[in-house]
Amino acid sequence: MSDAEQDDLGTLDWVLILAPYRKDASYTETLLLEHKIKARATSAQDLADLLAESPGVLVVTHEALNQDAIATIARFLGDQPNWSEIPIVVLVDRAASQARIQATLGAAWPRSRQLFYQRPVAALELVSGIQSVLLARYRQREVRDHLERETELRLELNHRVKNILASVMALFELTRRRGGTTEELSEDFRARLTALSNVHSAVFLAGGEEVPLADIVNSTLAPYRSEELTRILIDGPHLSVSREPATTLALCLHEFATNAIKYGALSSPEGHVLLNWELSAGADPDLTIRWIETGGPAVVAPSRTGYGTRYIRAALTGLFGRPPELVFDAAGLQCIVSGPLSRLLPNH
Repeated sequence: MSDAEQDDLGTLDWVLILAPYRKDASYTETLLLEHKIKARATSAQDLADLLAESPGVLVVTHEALNQDAIATIARFLGDQPNWSEIPIVVLVDRAASQARIQATLGAAWPRSRQLFYQRPVAALELVSGIQSVLLARYRQREVRDHLERETELRLELNHRVKNILASVMALFELTRRRGGTTEELSEDFRARLTALSNVHSAVFLAGGEEVPLADIVNSTLAPYRSEELTRILIDGPHLSVSREPATTLALCLHEFATNAIKYGALSSPEGHVLLNWELSAGADPDLTIRWIETGGPAVVAPSRTGYGTRYIRAALTGLFGRPPELVFDAAGLQCIVSGPLSRLLPNH
């Protein structure tokens, strides 16, 4: 056993000793403590209470194993989770019938790993045996941690897949309601799926629960900046947001970009877009994001609100807690939205 493993064992497990006669309990406890193994002696009266504190190993002398003690330990073993097989070290006198004791305890304690030592036992042999079962117990806990982590990952994967499918269905509805030909619907839907894919890639590369806002912006707008990087100017401080707000922002940016290409600043060679964000001062700062178009065709306020505009208003209002300011200025479309940054962080 390595020093690191022994240190881990000391923090994870301890030994409970039931040896009510002579000085067996104090001797064994002292011996284990001298070898840096946490140990604690118990009486028959306190056995159930101390078992409830989940020792890693139980050391018992066969004289202590009356019917009450056997039943108490059996109840404790019966409550153990599936991954747990608690080691029990049994110290048997030379004159006792080891075969009979093994048969009795094997029947009473099927959920345990039992090791028998005949007394007198050499101190080094006993310590080595207990260290070995502590290591086995340590491996069991590693399996437990792996199973718990795997369960968490399965639940997280299920949650994320459901969110992705919900996003895809929402995108399809957004595209379908715009109407147009089948070819136009297919093209728009493909573009939105690409934007969704890009933001999920950015979240995956970032790892954890948060992703830098700049990564979301760059991955979403990269297809629209490929010909001339100066057409869309991006500026803002480093900050991160959680996954769901990142997806919403990406889809809104995609709507702005495609609209700018079809009708706005990016439809003209002289047109430009400024996208910037900034934080206010304070303990709970506001995040302000601006999309400002210039140099494109003269903007005329629409006679009716399209579905894309309604989506942007609803999405940004839900995200920031305040409606965005959409200005159809003749010089170019402007959108300004502001709200507490805390709304875009995990556990909001």
